[in-house]
Parts: sequence; C-alpha cells; structure tokens
Amino acid sequence: CPCVPTEGAMMDNRFATALVIACVLSLISTIYMAASIGTDFWYEYHTLSPAENVSEAGRSIWEEFVSKDADEKTYTDALFRCNGTVGLWRRCITVPKNSHWYSPPAFSFFPPPETDMTTNCISFSLSDQFVEKYIEPGNHNSGTDLNRTYLWRLQFLLPFVSIGLMCFGALIGLCACACRSLYPAIATGVLHFLAGLCTLGLVGCYVAGIELLHRKLPLPQDVRGEFGWSFCLACVSAPLQFMAAALFIWAARTNRKEFTLLKAYRVA
Repeated sequence: CPCVPTEGAMMDNRFATALVIACVLSLISTIYMAASIGTDFWYEYHTLSPAENVSEAGRSIWEEFVSKDADEKTYTDALFRCNGTVGLWRRCITVPKNSHWYSPPAFSFFPPPETDMTTNCISFSLSDQFVEKYIEPGNHNSGTDLNRTYLWRLQFLLPFVSIGLMCFGALIGLCACACRSLYPAIATGVLHFLAGLCTLGLVGCYVAGIELLHRKLPLPQDVRGEFGWSFCLACVSAPLQFMAAALFIWAARTNRKEFTLLKAYRVA
C-alpha cells in the first residue's frame, strides 16, 4: 500500500482511507483467487446413487478414469456417474473406499452394509491443459473444436495472469512507499483493473466451456450439475479487483491534482 506522506505535504484523510480500503480489497481478492485456483469445486455433478453405480461397473470406472489414455468422453461419463467435481487443475470422483475389490453378492437375505465413500482425484497434466478438444468428444476423427479448445486454454492461463498482475501492482505500491509518492498508485490501479478483466474473462470462458461441453454430452436424467464454491470465489474476486483499481486511481489522481493546485496557489 502506498505510504501516507506525499509530495511535500501530508495526505488528506480521504485519500489515506481510500488507499487502506483498496489494499484490503486487493488482499481479499488475491486470497479468493488463490483459493479458487487451488480447489476442485468449480463445477459439481450430483447423482442419485453413486455407490450403486460404482458397484455395478466394478473397478472399471476408476481404471478408466485414471488411465493416461482416458479421453474427454471417458472421464466425463465417470464424473456423471460418481458425483464428480472439476477444477482448473484436477478432476475428482466419489467412490466407495473398497471399490477396487468389493462387489455385492447377487443374492443375499441381508441388506448390504453401508459403504464409506472417499473422493479420489486425478490432476490434469500440462499437456492435458493444451490438448485439442474434438467436435465429438472421444472421437479423434471428428475434427478439432476450436471454440472449446481455446476456451479451455484461456481458463487455465487467465487466473495466473490475474494473480501476476496483482502481485506486480503490489510491488509498484512498495516502490511508491520507498519514493514517498502517491502518484505510482495509478499504475497499481491500472494493473488491478487488468487483473479484474482477466478474472472476468476466466469466469466467462469457464461458463461457455461448460455449456458447450454439455451440448455435446448432455447430462443424464438422474444427474444434476451446478457451479461450485470455487467458481463463486472467482466471481467475487473480479468486482473486488475493479473496486480496488477504482480507489487506487481516484486517490492518486485526485491527490495529485489537489497538490498541484495548492502548489500553484502558494506560488501565486
């Protein structure tokens, strides 16, 4: 946060308050963005009976889900059937702890015991983030779907650009403190504004990508999909960045203008 003293004069309380609020908003938005990037609840699928679904298919679902050769259709079908969640870096499914070996008996006089559930995740590799998406998911001969391909790549790159811009803006703020000047806070505000645009673009790309995927692979009747809390954190982070940018720019420009007028008045 830029320091309180400015060019030869003491900063007005309005500007000091605006800068403190802007710094707090910037810190909160950075925490929200970091939390949303690092968690896996961007989109969630809810099925009626995930344990029974896994038991019917045995361990084949998990083996296909973790396979290096698993294509988009394969792991998306597993997400549908097993209460899956999708993040920017990982995909997860909820399976019984003993799903690798347990298979319920065909005939039994006793009800099956309750199955403990666990969440297992697989990370997207760097090559997975830039792999081409196909017009028909799972069919490599159907041609490249450029819209979904570039939306997927942008949703991976934009959050890191946003975090980088805010960190660079904070560095400029520290330099402003060292120079005992408020004017560089304009650059901090501009960088936060660009970070907000990146975050907003990330949210838009993710929503568009999910909608286009579900047009290719419609949700089954017994599956409900919804955006998760990680996605909501990114949505909240964007307006916080815009508000911080507005406060930084307003405080720097207005204080500079008033200081120039005061200096001209003293000279006169």
